[in-house]
Amino acid sequence: MAVGSSSRITTTVKDNYRWYVLVTVFVGTFMAPLDSSIVNIALPTLAKYFSVGITTVGWVVMAYLLTTSSLLLSAGRLGDMKGHKRIYIAGFIIFTAASVLAGLSTTIGQLIFFRVLQAVGGTCLLAAGPAILTDAFPASERGKVLGLVAVSVALGLTVGPFLGGIIVSQFGWRWIFFVNVPVGILTSVLAALVLKEGKLDLGKRFDFLGAATVFGALLSVLLALSVGNKWGWGSEWTIGFLSSAAVLTAAFIAIENKAGEPMLDLSLFKSRLFSAANVSALINYVALFVVIFLIPFYLLDVFKATPQKTGIVLTAVPLITAVVAPISGSLSDKIGSRFLSSFGLAVSGLALFGLSRTSPSGGLIPIAILLGFVGMGSGMFQSPNSNAIMSSVPRHRFGIAASMQATMRNVGMVLGVALAGAIVATFAPKGDTDPRLIFAIHLAFLVGAAISAVGVVTSLVRGAPPESIASTSDPTSAAS
Repeated sequence: MAVGSSSRITTTVKDNYRWYVLVTVFVGTFMAPLDSSIVNIALPTLAKYFSVGITTVGWVVMAYLLTTSSLLLSAGRLGDMKGHKRIYIAGFIIFTAASVLAGLSTTIGQLIFFRVLQAVGGTCLLAAGPAILTDAFPASERGKVLGLVAVSVALGLTVGPFLGGIIVSQFGWRWIFFVNVPVGILTSVLAALVLKEGKLDLGKRFDFLGAATVFGALLSVLLALSVGNKWGWGSEWTIGFLSSAAVLTAAFIAIENKAGEPMLDLSLFKSRLFSAANVSALINYVALFVVIFLIPFYLLDVFKATPQKTGIVLTAVPLITAVVAPISGSLSDKIGSRFLSSFGLAVSGLALFGLSRTSPSGGLIPIAILLGFVGMGSGMFQSPNSNAIMSSVPRHRFGIAASMQATMRNVGMVLGVALAGAIVATFAPKGDTDPRLIFAIHLAFLVGAAISAVGVVTSLVRGAPPESIASTSDPTSAAS
């Protein structure tokens, strides 16, 4: 009886620990998108305060995105080697300190620089969070848990504009950064007290040469895609950055193939599940951000909607994602990821096609409904696909797997924005005064729908995780 009671107590403690971990990571994954969406709403205020144009103030957002995308793989590898708990706590400390400095900025240059520092901290949170959760939860519960993480991201994106509008109007723009400080301090302490360090990939050296080349490759391609429309897609700068990205990518592959302790284990891509799920993630975010980027222009310039109504309609995507993601994640634990992820991409593609058939005469309600279906498709896709990626690698590669899918997400976001911007700039170069604007936006939606259709195929061809990897990835099996 005593033995049974002890066993039950031990089991209860373990179960509670998993949920303490979830709460701790939930805060980190909530803060990053919250900070991003709060900053977006403050950009017009920042432009006026610093007396700069939209292109310059845009770097407040772009610097964060480029830094995060370029450093994710390195942060993931460091987590595998030095411990995801250490990386997570370090990320919160850096993010919090940089938030203070950003709020104290006196020039736009200072603000952009401190946003880069913020991104370094945010990168650590993004790379370590899913790895910590995957290590703490058994394989049978990962889909549900990763679905809840998707909810935290959706909530951050939803709350950000509303909270940011209140903060900027009532307290000033500096407080959109200062608000991170108490949360960052409390969560850093909570993480230090709650989290346990998993098994480390000990005795390994960090691959500095590989990290440098992949950083250069990602930064080059993201820069070209981000401002290629402004420079001109055939300009020397754009071609130069794309060429540099190609050369550095080839160099990175050669370095990793020869390195005894590579930063990115290229053998992971021999897994059809890992490769197909990551490609599908990239495709999903390209299509999603074609919508996210163009809908404000579509509603404001074509439908002549007010900013308030536009904001309300836009919340359909993150709100529906927040509802659907945990449900699809739980289902993926029972029936697998392939059908759910593929069906989610199909729903998103059909919704994009539907958006291409809308017009001002139909009003805003059809737009809101179709955006809800975009959110539904995205929610159905994200959690099962993330579960598939994390379940396809051994424990000592959790950090790389988490950072790889985060890299695919960020690169997909940039590609989606760049693609949508290029289509509209090509077919409606005069912007909101161009009578062809509605045609250009509809064309971009159709391209997004076609991209989603390709994603359905890449998602369907995935296989099941090898039994050997599934067992080594399960904390319960590892403990036994």
